[in-house]
Amino acid sequence: MKTVVIAEKPSVARDIARVLKCNQKVNGAIEGSKYIITWGLGHLVTLADPEKYKEEYKEWKMEHLPMLPPRMELVVIKQTAKQFNAVKAQLNRKDVSDIIIATDAGREGELVARWILEKSGCKKPIKRLWISSVTDGAIKDGFSHLKDGKEYDNLYAAAVARAESDWLVGMNATRALTCKYNAQLSCGRVQTPTLAMIAKREEEIRKFVPKLYYSLQAKSMGLSFSWIDGKTHSNTTFDKSRIDDLYRKLQSSDGKAKVTQVKKTAKKSYSPALYDLTELQRDANKRYNFSAKETLNIMQRLYENHKVLTYPRTDSRYLTTDVVPTISERLRACAVGPYKKLAGRLVNTEIKGNGSYVNNNKVSDHHAIIPTEQYVNLEHMSSDERKIYDLVVRRFLAVLYPPFEYEQTNIEIEYGGETFTAKAKVVKKLGFKEVYVSEQDNDSSEDYDLEEDNDEGSKSLMKEQFISMNDEMKKLQPGDYINRVSVLVTEGKTKPPAPFNEATLLSAMENPVKYMEHYDKEAAKTLGETGGLGTVATRADIIDKLFSNFLIEKRGKDIFITSKAKQLLELVPDELCKPELTADWEMKLGKIAKGTLKKEQFMKEIRSYSIEIVEEIKGGDGTYRHDNLTNSKCPECGKRMLLVKGKNSRMLVCQDRECGHRETIARTSNARCPVCHKKMELCGKGDAQVFTCQCGHKEKLSAFQERRKKEGAGVSKKDVANYLKKQQKEAKEPINNAFADAFAKLKL
Repeated sequence: MKTVVIAEKPSVARDIARVLKCNQKVNGAIEGSKYIITWGLGHLVTLADPEKYKEEYKEWKMEHLPMLPPRMELVVIKQTAKQFNAVKAQLNRKDVSDIIIATDAGREGELVARWILEKSGCKKPIKRLWISSVTDGAIKDGFSHLKDGKEYDNLYAAAVARAESDWLVGMNATRALTCKYNAQLSCGRVQTPTLAMIAKREEEIRKFVPKLYYSLQAKSMGLSFSWIDGKTHSNTTFDKSRIDDLYRKLQSSDGKAKVTQVKKTAKKSYSPALYDLTELQRDANKRYNFSAKETLNIMQRLYENHKVLTYPRTDSRYLTTDVVPTISERLRACAVGPYKKLAGRLVNTEIKGNGSYVNNNKVSDHHAIIPTEQYVNLEHMSSDERKIYDLVVRRFLAVLYPPFEYEQTNIEIEYGGETFTAKAKVVKKLGFKEVYVSEQDNDSSEDYDLEEDNDEGSKSLMKEQFISMNDEMKKLQPGDYINRVSVLVTEGKTKPPAPFNEATLLSAMENPVKYMEHYDKEAAKTLGETGGLGTVATRADIIDKLFSNFLIEKRGKDIFITSKAKQLLELVPDELCKPELTADWEMKLGKIAKGTLKKEQFMKEIRSYSIEIVEEIKGGDGTYRHDNLTNSKCPECGKRMLLVKGKNSRMLVCQDRECGHRETIARTSNARCPVCHKKMELCGKGDAQVFTCQCGHKEKLSAFQERRKKEGAGVSKKDVANYLKKQQKEAKEPINNAFADAFAKLKL
């Protein structure tokens, strides 16, 4: 008898087949003497659309709502039906005795496989492969420690509850809004609170009134000292008259300041924690302007194809104790190129692992993203893949390096009865920062920001300012006097919170507690424990969906809600806009996964909530107005079209949701303006296409192509890489090769 192994994707199936020595290709599977390896293409099965339950649901009418099927049905996804039938045929073979689920180790991965089994009618015994990387070693180890499938029945129940509840609430609320206001409006328990957070930030910015603040600086001998308020211990004040009075008083002083304190303190700072997916997406957006979706796709390739990084969809920034013995092997694997010296120093040292990066209690399904034991060939990676790999490897190395050590010197002086201070920093040991300032690094030699984002505007006033430690400062002792002191008044303005970009929006989705309408300690705790709005696996898709539904738009790097979104937030039931709803759901889904709450009880609550939502929308008295109507008519139905902004384009979309016609009228290209070097927009169609830039530069496509030919366009990144390789090779060879060869053969 044989065992069928279900992988989530073909690439993982091929890896498992190679390890298990399965070589014979059959219909949608790879077969060996003991195992048959087959695969999904992500989900092959999904919940049925409304019209599957009742014919009348084909029409979007308010009288048909709410839709509450007594039993949710599964259907095969049409686009991947061929693969489903192939998997089903393997599952139902008479010579197959049991099944091993080898889909992604998590709630959604469990759902992928279990729905395939349910739709296939397969009742054979199940075992579970639960691994965090797809290297040969991890697969072999996983198959020697297979789990009983029954251990994951509750996880499956939680996954089904999540899918069914999203269907019931999302479908009913979206149809109710669309029918009520005759506009294509959609909402959901994650996307709507996300929109509400962006709207709240915009409101904070709009209402913000900047305030002038003032301070004093004392200067002498090339040193600069900041005034400290004796009452508040702040270095600024909003009281202009007080600063003016102090300035006049100090101007009449004798120009002599007394050193009252010189305090030297040895300090340490430690590396930031290892990456989970959200933190990696944030850093990739800040450094390389990658979207969350782009980062996830690149990570997936590095995990599946290159096999050099561990499972990407993780919400943990820690390792488990069983991973610690493998660290040396992982270091040897990534000790190539710019990491050779950095990793080489650690390879032969004993690595015990400490609480800063090893904690079993802070790892649920998967540990933090780290390199695998797979040998790395950087030349096989694309430029974008190398950037993400570089971030992960350097963070991995950084946590293994000692802390950054420095000596902080605080100098306090008294001048005219007022206190002034200066702080200086002297580096003792670079420690983990050596990983980021390595001269061998091609991409990361630039300054690397290891500080947390600060988007709270005026809070940054209190940020510590350090000056260079010069020779004069080193000589100063308490009781010394500084002569020729001059004082000047400084001023600045408080700043509003920054608009969201993808990096800061991901942070807000991960920790939306401050956006709760009424702070509730229990709900806040749940949001913290469950990872906020969405999951590490879904946040990128949620942001992408908001762009594709024209609910958010980009202006530069910043994200703003559209007029459509503003109106939607006024029309949608209040509860759907609150992060608390997700907190409540996730808390209950977590209980289902642990077996402390029955799925049926949760779904009963969801059905009641769906009825309430529909009734609330039906009774709403709001209106929806298209304020982006154009005079352009739809070529399909003749109705006026709407002007909308996509993620990287401007489009005309038919206002009739049933027509659905859309056309791109302009898109942001990679072509750079010859005047200001910013990316230009390509407008129009065919031969009439024109590049336009914010600076006012315009250029026909044909003229642009001619100019690029003269400048040497048409050279791809691959061509450049090959040319550089050739140059490097030639640099290693002797000059005048022909002469060198001739002289080598010459016998004297």
